Amino acid sequence: MTETCDFRPDFPTNVAEEGKVRLVVPKLEAFIKSPSEYAPSKAPVFYNPIMELNRDIAVLALQAYQRTIGHDLTVCEPLAGCGVMGIRFAAEVEGVRNVVMGDINENASRLAELNIHMNNLGENVSIHNEEANFLLSQHSAPHKRFDVVNIDPFGSPVPYLDSAIRALRNNGLLAVTATDMAPLCGVHPKACLRKYGGRPLRTEYCHELAVRLLVGCLAATAARHDIGINVLFSHSTDHYARVYATICYGAKKADESIGRMGYVLHCFNCLHRETTKRIFLVESEGICCECGAKMTVAGPLWLDMLADKAFCDALEKETEQKLLKRGERIGKILALVRSEIGAQTTYYVVDELCHKLGSPVPSVKKVAKALEDAGFEACFTHFDPLGVRTDASASKMKEILRGILSTNG
Repeated sequence: MTETCDFRPDFPTNVAEEGKVRLVVPKLEAFIKSPSEYAPSKAPVFYNPIMELNRDIAVLALQAYQRTIGHDLTVCEPLAGCGVMGIRFAAEVEGVRNVVMGDINENASRLAELNIHMNNLGENVSIHNEEANFLLSQHSAPHKRFDVVNIDPFGSPVPYLDSAIRALRNNGLLAVTATDMAPLCGVHPKACLRKYGGRPLRTEYCHELAVRLLVGCLAATAARHDIGINVLFSHSTDHYARVYATICYGAKKADESIGRMGYVLHCFNCLHRETTKRIFLVESEGICCECGAKMTVAGPLWLDMLADKAFCDALEKETEQKLLKRGERIGKILALVRSEIGAQTTYYVVDELCHKLGSPVPSVKKVAKALEDAGFEACFTHFDPLGVRTDASASKMKEILRGILSTNG
């Protein structure tokens, strides 16, 4: 039987198709007055079509997680907007028993309700016109918690992390998006330290540092509740960072997570970098072992792996089975993330090194081959098409680049 909803938006709308669902969404072009304006934030209900890739990967991740734990899922989407993410979870992920959505914006909650009924999901999906932390806190007691909580805000997820963690069952999955990349990438370092509790750096590998700062903040927040985390998958794509992690109850697990955090030291003079778990003040700086210049510190942040091999394998399997519009691009991202597991923390960007040398820029594939021929590890990174992870030092990288350029010459 087709379900009905009496809500009729009093603002311009379109019907969008995404994955297996159809949705009424704001007609974004009707709400901007100049090309520089960010349309989703101007609309009466938030909807960002550019984030469809993020939602595609989220569907794959929930399916992989569901198959791993082997039972039906209860899911919370406390920042629903038009409801696209929660509705897709219910429609496309096998084994999703119930999705609880919420939004403080009345227009958003009513539009989400319309979209729930439009897709005949009223028995599996509910929407509440409530603030996100309030909704999550109602599910913080045992036997009320969720298997999955998805935090996908416009901006920083930090205000919702505490409530999200408390609303998760043991071994539950927390999916977190951060779109405030300017603080995380070092453009606004004070804002990053204030929100995420770590110092960023404006380096060529700042997007990796952004993900590590986000995971570090998540680990520190969970540890306050005697909860540890286990990162299953993460990526930085387009204008955002995304992390999928399960939580593990217990003080020992929390201590183990905190033990995986530390600092990245970077030399802006010669591009040498190193990591340390030694505890010291963020503002204290060491001396570069390669050139003697003063090094700058990023952190505290997550130093352990940013993805799990078995989960990446599961994601790749789901990608092959689900016919997604962006499946080819997702496959490339997954393959790169998988190849980075176990590789060195941080990567070199070829054009940045060549800028230091004042030389032309060879292809990243040629650089990777030269590194392997010299006996070093080398793999590409999803963070940057010109990036390469290697155990070679900055000075050795420059030496190999000079060798490539002299051979070409």
